Amino acid sequence: MESKVNFEKISFSDRLGSMLKVDFKRMFKSKLFYILLACALILPILMTVMMAMMDGSVSVDPQTGAETVMVGPENTWQNIGTLPGGETMGGMDVFMMCNINMMFMAVAVFICLFISDDFRSGYAKNLFTVRARKGDYIISKTLAGFVCGSIMLILYFIGSMLGGAIAGLSFDLHGLTAGNIVMCMLAKVFLMLVFVSIFVLISVAAKQKAWLALCGSLGGGMLLFMMVSMITPLGSTIMNVALCLAGGALFAVGLGAISKVVLKKTSLV
Repeated sequence: MESKVNFEKISFSDRLGSMLKVDFKRMFKSKLFYILLACALILPILMTVMMAMMDGSVSVDPQTGAETVMVGPENTWQNIGTLPGGETMGGMDVFMMCNINMMFMAVAVFICLFISDDFRSGYAKNLFTVRARKGDYIISKTLAGFVCGSIMLILYFIGSMLGGAIAGLSFDLHGLTAGNIVMCMLAKVFLMLVFVSIFVLISVAAKQKAWLALCGSLGGGMLLFMMVSMITPLGSTIMNVALCLAGGALFAVGLGAISKVVLKKTSLV
């Protein structure tokens, strides 16, 4: 009597669900994840309070004798973006660069180390041999990075509000509405997909070389970093949200496909 062996075909949703479960479990147990979240929350508080305390302080150049007066922030929302007429506010030179948009670059640290650890430990090679497909791996890592980046944006926003309250700064929106702020944050969250997709592509190309992945990701991210404030201003509308959502989806699909090809065409060690 002949016996038949039936091989059960695992569906895409089951494979992806299993991959996501593993990645999110690893992420939520990672010390790096919580360190980055703590930095995202504490950094705006410290920066806002320290800048406010230094307001009016004078520094003298010992060579020329020129005096420079430190001008601190005047409005809490400077940590998020530029308000209408905000160019005349104090501390704008610092806050135009060191604001919530830094989180788009900070998430590169998580993605690069998260992925490089897979290849350095041999986990990725074993994973592709016995379990997951390369496309599932890319989707899972992109979603994990997106969740991490989104939480960092939210925590930075909370930290900015706390820092403004502690420093006694104004919360005046200068004609904007709460709806504009909500749209601004939603646009930034969706735009995070663009940066995450770039970082995942560079990380899978660099594999176990974390230093190379970090250098490439930070360099690649800087090409788009200066555009973030223009794409997601404080006065954002539903149009900004839609554009960021469409851009994030296109980058995730397009660069995700390229990342999959890179994994297929290159060695896993």
